[in-house]
Amino acid sequence: MSIVSEFREFISRGNVIDLAVGVIIGASFNAIVKSLVDQIIMPPIGLLTGGVDFSRLRWVLRPDDPATEAVELVAVHYGAFINTVIQFIIVAWAVFVLVKLVNTMRRKEAEKPPEAQPAPSPTEVLLMEIRDQLKAQNKAPPVS
Repeated sequence: MSIVSEFREFISRGNVIDLAVGVIIGASFNAIVKSLVDQIIMPPIGLLTGGVDFSRLRWVLRPDDPATEAVELVAVHYGAFINTVIQFIIVAWAVFVLVKLVNTMRRKEAEKPPEAQPAPSPTEVLLMEIRDQLKAQNKAPPVS
C-alpha cells in the first residue's frame, strides 16, 4: 500500500473529518467568546469598578524612556490575563452544558422500552421451521 493511498484512507475516515469540523467550530466559538468577554461582559464590570478597562491593566516593571525611540516598556499585563480567565470560564461552562444535554439525551434514550421485534415474514417462519426440524433429526437416536 503506497503512502498516498494510506493517507487517503486515513483522511476519509469519518472520525478525522468530524475532528476537523470540531476544531473549526471550536476556533469560531473561541472568537465569539472573546468578543463576548471583551465587548459585552468586561465594559459593565469596568464601569462598576470606576471605568477601568481590564484589558489595559498592567503592572509596569520598567517604563519607556521618552528620550529613546526603542520600546523599553516591561510590564505584567494582568488585565489581559483576567479577560482570558473569564473566557475560559465561559467556554468551560458552555462545554459543561453541552455534555450535560448529551448525557440527558442518552439517559432518556436508555430509559425507553426496547422496541418490539416485528413479526417474522412467512419466509423466515418457514426457514425457522426447517431449522428446527433439522435440529430435531440430528438429536434423534440413530435407527438400528
